[in-house]
Amino acid sequence: MSESADENEPVRIPDHDLDDLASTVSGLVAEARKQGETLARLTDDQPPTQDGEEEEPGQETRGAPGDGSDQAGPASVFILAMAGKAYAEELAALKAWVDDLLLPVYGREITSTRPWCQQWAEHPEAVARLHALWLAWQQFTDADAGLAGPSLWHRDHLDHGLAQLRAPDGPFSACATSPTRASHRLLPTPNPAACGKAA
Repeated sequence: MSESADENEPVRIPDHDLDDLASTVSGLVAEARKQGETLARLTDDQPPTQDGEEEEPGQETRGAPGDGSDQAGPASVFILAMAGKAYAEELAALKAWVDDLLLPVYGREITSTRPWCQQWAEHPEAVARLHALWLAWQQFTDADAGLAGPSLWHRDHLDHGLAQLRAPDGPFSACATSPTRASHRLLPTPNPAACGKAA
């Protein structure tokens, strides 16, 4: 059976449909990227091997607390529960999300009441809070979250998270308070040994 002539013709899309097509392609690219990041996370957390083979470095066997099981699995998807290669890869993915989406859309101006630090990845509290925002963003912008998902993410996660991060006494309080004057300083944290001493 021969191919018809119109099968070889280029596809013509009306101009009014290009915006919808571009939006669909952008959504598919974002979804593919998210799935790639998830796949990378999952391949880092492989179950332990059988037949007495040694586990790979950085791999831990964990079950539910107190259940005595030897089942493998990540203890948490939270970045502070990760170490080594898994932490580095998760931080790189988080940086991409912060730099490509969060800051361009929600960054706002740096002021004394809204400080920011370009070296935010060196602030453990900032990493923890931004990672939590990113995890929630992934959940609430997924198609399964429904139409109200993004609104819930803004209300329940973004607004409070950014208020804490950029508070005058937040993790960046000793860092940049002016967009023209970059600054970075880690503040000392309480010493647990000193806190336990009686006065």
